[in-house]
Amino acid sequence: MTFPRDNMIYRERHCPPEEEKLHCLIPAPKGYVTPFPWPKSRDYVPYANAPYKSLTVEKAIQNWVQYEGNVFRFPGGGTQFPQGADKYIDQLASVIPIKNGTVRTLLDTGCGVASLGAYLWNRNVIAMSFAPRDSHEAQVQFALERGVPAVIGVLGTIKVPYPSRAFDMAHCSRCLIPWGANDGKYLMEVDRVLRPGGYWILSGPPIHWKVNYKAWERPKEELQEEQRQIEEAAKMLCWEKKYEKGEIAIWQKRMDGDSCHSKQDKSQVTFCKSSDPDDVWYQKMEACVTPYPDTSSSELKNFPERLYAVPPRVSSGSVRGVSAEKYQEDSNEWKKHVKAYKRINRLLDSGRYRNIMDMNAGLGGFAAALQSPKLWVMNVVPSIAERSTLGVIYERGLIGIYHDWCEAFSTYPRSYDLIHANGLFSLYNNKFTVNCRCNLEDILLEMDRILRPEGAVIIRDEVDVLIKVKKIIGGMRWDTKMMDHEDGPLVPEKILVAVKQYWVAGGNSTSTQ
Repeated sequence: MTFPRDNMIYRERHCPPEEEKLHCLIPAPKGYVTPFPWPKSRDYVPYANAPYKSLTVEKAIQNWVQYEGNVFRFPGGGTQFPQGADKYIDQLASVIPIKNGTVRTLLDTGCGVASLGAYLWNRNVIAMSFAPRDSHEAQVQFALERGVPAVIGVLGTIKVPYPSRAFDMAHCSRCLIPWGANDGKYLMEVDRVLRPGGYWILSGPPIHWKVNYKAWERPKEELQEEQRQIEEAAKMLCWEKKYEKGEIAIWQKRMDGDSCHSKQDKSQVTFCKSSDPDDVWYQKMEACVTPYPDTSSSELKNFPERLYAVPPRVSSGSVRGVSAEKYQEDSNEWKKHVKAYKRINRLLDSGRYRNIMDMNAGLGGFAAALQSPKLWVMNVVPSIAERSTLGVIYERGLIGIYHDWCEAFSTYPRSYDLIHANGLFSLYNNKFTVNCRCNLEDILLEMDRILRPEGAVIIRDEVDVLIKVKKIIGGMRWDTKMMDHEDGPLVPEKILVAVKQYWVAGGNSTSTQ
């Protein structure tokens, strides 16, 4: 609360100085249980896992969440879709090609409890949902307990931690983001992360203000000006308005710059000068338009074909050191690795692990090899990684985020069922790594914080690094086992598997089984 309130700075990421960092394990709350398996988890969350009732009162008439005995029930409603997310999605699908795999990835800004993402799952669309930790307290925690991808985040002064041209669709349902303010800066940031041909959906104020201004208890002049600013910004970005009915409006981004330049007023448009629109970690958001790339994203296949098709960023040579052949080799290698993982942990594709994280995702091969309707993978590309590959991951129809593992991840405790780390500790242990300001213990404690009790860990790394890691884990209430590489004991790369013990505040180490 000591940070400025302007432009949501106080809700952005702020890390404590080194001397204030906590070096401890965080216990689960008393009564904590393993979440229900998907799809039951979409609709029910055990009360003990996230014991916060405020939303059940505050959003009672909007069908967000209801408290029933020892569980929360999520009827699938939202502020803009009290009749349920499915009917709302049907309305969107009348304009946007959701059925055929053209639209696979969605960015949901100000997502609430992520019911849109929860219901899009059945339509083979994966949402990256974010919302701040605000007066709603635990909205993102509820989303993750439901088994829906979500992070704590806000549109403020820093660029969102996603690559350019990542999403097929972006969405705001009464998300309270001032889209027209700051010279349209927030819409420019949405434009940066939208693929050419992607869609932006705005539902709620100021759309349909002439009818609703009294119900919204806002002056009609203010709402009219807000909509004017949004329309002006969309025009400047060269978006085409495809639909407006009731409180929903949908715009589409042009496929390429050529079709756009003739429609833009050059005197009003400032193009971003950065040579790398994917360089976003802690970078200030700018009031400028990201130019279209030289290579077209129209080469993207529909999902699921795009999962293994050569991504445009690879075929165009945009990712240094990654050719189409290298990409295919990597994909085949990860199919082999995941096959070996399934022999080690037979629960891997049973539905036991819903929320999975890959801490050093590379080209997304682990997530692609695991692909299943039972699970999703948060692919993290470290900000210190040798190559920025997150754009490739999105072009495969997967989701992910940039992050520096010297800091806490933007999530609540006990968010993930399984964590995978390939070469991560070598990356951060390497004394030549630039600006590495943390040690292995910091990373392991963060892994413990975000891992659920009885959750699993798979660490693949060089044996000398794993010996150091195993020594630290000895004091962390994890059960571990070191295993040889699937190609035999002579390979210096080994696999460390672990399971976090079940223990709660004030209790002894026990098991829920």
